Amino acid sequence: MARLIPTIFCILLLISCKSKDLSLEKPTGTEKVYENPVINYSLPDPSIIKAKDGYFYLYATEDIRNTPIHRSKDLINWEQVGTAFTNETRPTFERRGGLWAPDINYINGKYLLYYSMSVWGGEWTCGIGVATADKPEGPFTDKGKLFRSNEIGVQNSIDPFFIEENGKKYLFWGSFRGLYAIELSDDGLSLKQGAEKQQVAGTAYEGVYIHKRNGFYFMFASIGSCCEGLKSTYTTVVGRSRNLLGPYLNKQGHFMMENHHEVLIEKNAMFVGTGHNSEIVQDAKGKDWILYHAVSVMNPKGRVLMLDQVRWKNDWPFVVGGSPSLKSERPYF
Repeated sequence: MARLIPTIFCILLLISCKSKDLSLEKPTGTEKVYENPVINYSLPDPSIIKAKDGYFYLYATEDIRNTPIHRSKDLINWEQVGTAFTNETRPTFERRGGLWAPDINYINGKYLLYYSMSVWGGEWTCGIGVATADKPEGPFTDKGKLFRSNEIGVQNSIDPFFIEENGKKYLFWGSFRGLYAIELSDDGLSLKQGAEKQQVAGTAYEGVYIHKRNGFYFMFASIGSCCEGLKSTYTTVVGRSRNLLGPYLNKQGHFMMENHHEVLIEKNAMFVGTGHNSEIVQDAKGKDWILYHAVSVMNPKGRVLMLDQVRWKNDWPFVVGGSPSLKSERPYF
């Protein structure tokens, strides 16, 4: 019997060790959730793309100079990997202009970054340009402006968004002077010869993004003031259409051209100024996620990066509670 005691002890010790090993492999409760903001410093107007290396790359308005680039594998943990431009390579067509609201795309084997360049109040001289790179982290080479407000006849021509449909490439843009669309050349680097702009929504909106799902085109946009700290009234809204170029409607069938829409994300007690969303990203479980910026009541300097799940009901998107989550189940990759 005495000889069995060491043997039994070893078996129990082995079982205990294996149990501890298994417990380490199981995710804890905190690992299953995330908290907003996912980045607690200013990264306004996010645009995102998934690259061949498995990372998501995110680009933002240059509160970090020269257009910051971050990357992540899970939409939660981000690292800055550089900037799209340097002081020597940044666009120059708007003197002393800032680089706002980038839109990242992969076109014909190249990464194309559409950007706005503007100064506050320069609504007739601001415009939209494009830069290219072989890799998502750059370096990006500026290809110059596509147009300025005074050239295309649309005041406050900022906030570009690219989409391709039926073999045609389109640029959408605009900020509180109407949202517009125009066809681009095959390489996406210029306007298509002879193309005419078309207004697609009214004067309440900026930060347009279009998502196609189940035969509908969903136009996401922002209303209100983006940049007044805790007084910001930015709100994310949406309408839908059966056609890319509209008409876009709300649930009651009223036109976005007449400034009617559905509210998707609005302020709550912890976050205000909730707007300018990114592209929708789908995780490995088929859940849709959207990044956007907001002003944190706890950290009101700048516009922090937020993440929330987009759910669908009767072919309309919604966010639980209609406002930013504080803590939520994280995306699965």
